[in-house]
Amino acid sequence: MTEKNGAQIMVNALIKQGVTTIFGYPGGSVLKFYDELFHNRSKINHILTRHEQGAAHAAEGYAKSTGNVGVVVVTSGPGTTNLVTGIADAYLDSVPLVCICGQVASNLIGTDAFQEVDTNEITKAISKHNYLIKKAEDIDKVIQEAFLTAKTGRPGPVIIAIPSDVQAQKIDYVESSIDNKIIEPAIDYHELDEKISSALKLIENAKKPLLYCGGGVTISGKAAVKELHNLAKTTNMPVTLTLMGLGVYPATDPQFIGMPGMHGTYEANKAMSECDLMIAIGARFDDRVTAKIDKFSPNSKKIQIDIDPSIINKNVKVDISLIGDAAHILSAINKKISTIAKKDLTEWWNTIDNWRTKKSYDYKASKAVIKPQYVIERLYELTRDIKPFIVTDVGQHQMFTAQLYKFEKARQLVTSGGLGTMGFGLPAAIGTKIANPDSMIICVSGDGSFMMNIQELATAKYYNIPIKVIILNNGHLGMVRQWQQLFCDKRYSSTVFEKKTDFVSVAKAFGCLGAEVSDQSNLDEAIKNMLESKDPFILNVFVDGEENVMPMILSGKAHHEMFFREDLKNE
Repeated sequence: MTEKNGAQIMVNALIKQGVTTIFGYPGGSVLKFYDELFHNRSKINHILTRHEQGAAHAAEGYAKSTGNVGVVVVTSGPGTTNLVTGIADAYLDSVPLVCICGQVASNLIGTDAFQEVDTNEITKAISKHNYLIKKAEDIDKVIQEAFLTAKTGRPGPVIIAIPSDVQAQKIDYVESSIDNKIIEPAIDYHELDEKISSALKLIENAKKPLLYCGGGVTISGKAAVKELHNLAKTTNMPVTLTLMGLGVYPATDPQFIGMPGMHGTYEANKAMSECDLMIAIGARFDDRVTAKIDKFSPNSKKIQIDIDPSIINKNVKVDISLIGDAAHILSAINKKISTIAKKDLTEWWNTIDNWRTKKSYDYKASKAVIKPQYVIERLYELTRDIKPFIVTDVGQHQMFTAQLYKFEKARQLVTSGGLGTMGFGLPAAIGTKIANPDSMIICVSGDGSFMMNIQELATAKYYNIPIKVIILNNGHLGMVRQWQQLFCDKRYSSTVFEKKTDFVSVAKAFGCLGAEVSDQSNLDEAIKNMLESKDPFILNVFVDGEENVMPMILSGKAHHEMFFREDLKNE
């Protein structure tokens, strides 16, 4: 046996888990850990972000773009509370994170000591699991469990609080082992097989079937993506993808009918409304998709495939639930579906093609002002062969990107879905680039979102991380302004930036490169210059401040009752 202190065991446990990069910010309650990390800096690369929220989102970008566990280390008190938004974001989007939070010494817990918060109570509702380690003997086992919990089943963030005295405590170190079965319950594959047979009968009888796929396919991995493609091609079913599922089926494939929901295509929402069979794969019937629940797809049979039993029937009642990994279940379906004669869906496709003539994402072009949609279209055309990772913040720019950038591969889009976190984009782009050093990373942001974590430009410059940022600068909090236009009679309360920030000067102040564009004729050249840069580059594009994301589903309406650009004139 070898004598080790708690901090040494922590670092050793991370190395055993294959961790090569962590994101964090040091402080008093993690002093011992950071001292030990210094001795192992050749094995673990620590990225010092400029804010703990930045560390969380960077770890999310790392995890979302790869499927690997992202690791964050922060100090107690404000270090931990600054992490909360990132933890909640990861929880809602099923992102595997292990968040190690320092804690005050054990004898001070509960005394309102300096920089003390109750980490476990604060994070209980937004984490998959959390721990408070009370003795050094438990560190190795807990960290092993944390990584397994974070990445198995439905992934999510796991929180480990470690008091400062436990990190300093010395023990005779013995490696621990854990029972993998304690993490996730076993799946009854016999029962599953029977349900698959029932599902096949519904598929066989369907005349208007639809595949509705979400982030669960992305999380399941390449095998699930392949099986989804095989199922779509075998059955000739139309495919619709949620925001978190974009890329798992190629946007350029004619069977892809667009994103459903609030800002989705008319054909996707009409197909969801009128289909007679909906197969939901790794999708949770989120309110942004379903709109008014009691009017959602009223005449369809519904099959739901998900690894998380708690998701089944949570928002929408389904006829058949297939609980398990999407890749496994889709493989089982594909092996049996060959026995079913391929149905003629010509009439169904003719109906869908008629809906497609609506051209949901059309907009009124202009030479006097740059339209935000045009920026995304040009970005796509200039990068389509590169297939970069596209990271977004949250707002109108996020929706324009989802609508108009044609994603061709899983994990190509890295965005905040469930929580809708402004400030996600810049740090997430940094984490994505670190995880994918040979790929191009482009962050699409807005002038509101970019300000939320703008300090992470210092991180990008310090570590020479050549991310590209396009700011669709409309001088507003665009999405909120849009709602104020529609529902508040254009009373723009606190959504107009009267004085625009000089983002080029800000970029240069951080040591990054920057340029701005206000003339559409200069846009392509500016984007090309950005793409060719070897440094972090911010391209500030002044766009139409009154442009809206259309179509949309208004509050209280059914998901097929869409509001279009031409309807604005009648309101």
